[in-house]
Amino acid sequence: MQHLPNILTLLRILLIPGIYLAFFVPGVAGDALALLLFSIAGFTDFFDGWLARKYEVQSGFGRMLDPIADKLMVATCLLLLVGYDIIIDFHIIAALIILCREILVSGLREYLMELQVALPVSTLAKYKTAIQMIAIGFLLIDETGRLILTHAPEIGLGLLWLAAGLTLITGYDYVRQGMKHAKWSDE
Repeated sequence: MQHLPNILTLLRILLIPGIYLAFFVPGVAGDALALLLFSIAGFTDFFDGWLARKYEVQSGFGRMLDPIADKLMVATCLLLLVGYDIIIDFHIIAALIILCREILVSGLREYLMELQVALPVSTLAKYKTAIQMIAIGFLLIDETGRLILTHAPEIGLGLLWLAAGLTLITGYDYVRQGMKHAKWSDE
């Protein structure tokens, strides 16, 4: 049980190439495979942290790797969705907001780690992540989603914008908190 949370995090990273390859499978099968792999990855995101806390097997490796795995998965999916013209036109701005915030917060966390200051994940950021994952799921099923739910891509884009809005709010909050500890010079 001690290593299971880290194994789940590594599994999330290993699923990324599978999600990528699913984009090359045509039609319903490819959409379903991409959604299935993404869903499994999403569940590992929930369960790795839950198991680590429940069984008190949290590790520095897990705290470092978990957010990296999340960012790799989200960035890969957003880039694929843009590259395959599923996220198009002004909707690309929502994807850019999400990607830029992830990079900004990662850099801020790394900087604050050097100062031995923690920047815990806020409840609102957890909601943002959940909404973002659901949005990506709706977008991954693309045209196949219309067979199940007429407006699946539109729902996905709407949720993506909601996630982008929450991304701005939580990103601002993290920067505000981090700046309290910022050292403007090494003196």
